[in-house]
Amino acid sequence: MVAVAIVFEVVATLALRASHGFTRLGPSAVVVVGYLAAFWLLAQALKSLDVGPVYAVWSGIGTVGAFIGGVLLFGEQVRVTTVIGAALIVIGVIVMNAGGGLQH
Repeated sequence: MVAVAIVFEVVATLALRASHGFTRLGPSAVVVVGYLAAFWLLAQALKSLDVGPVYAVWSGIGTVGAFIGGVLLFGEQVRVTTVIGAALIVIGVIVMNAGGGLQH
């Protein structure tokens, strides 16, 4: 459920960029539906999982996914500092879950 929530969140975030400030109907609709689905799935997952590690995974992997999507879809620049930052996010998520945070 968390993985699917991440996919919806990343798609919604990329659609937010494509919506051009909510001036394009299609991408704007994807934003609304994507975020609603992402938050609903996250809420369902939190019924049985710990909030700290789940949120770390959801926000961290979502951030890295949005970064990669921005590069692939919008030609955003890749800089050494952004790659280091993405790596640190992934490392942080791994450390937060080292104690079995997503297992319940």
